[in-house]
Amino acid sequence: MTKYLLQISYSTEGTKGLIKEGGTARRRVAQDIAESLGGRLESMYFAFGDTDAYVIAEMPDNASVAAISLALGASGGATGHTTVLMTPEEMDLATRKTPAYRAPGK
Repeated sequence: MTKYLLQISYSTEGTKGLIKEGGTARRRVAQDIAESLGGRLESMYFAFGDTDAYVIAEMPDNASVAAISLALGASGGATGHTTVLMTPEEMDLATRKTPAYRAPGK
């Protein structure tokens, strides 16, 4: 399975819900949604700044992560950005591949 970094920003309504329910309740929700799609929550951290929460989840495919993103957006409580994460071993494989590429203007 692939690991994903989800960067979550709460709306005003989402922040009110967080204050009411607490951080551990939101972690349970993140865990439940990942597991409902065949994935696993690896970690979740709250932060200062534009991003309110960082979530690392291991998910079976991009469609599952897109479904989570759609659910977040439709709820009105949060927006998010998703980044696919690669292991060092996957990067090793990438460095051994030779794509057919020509730089612009060359």
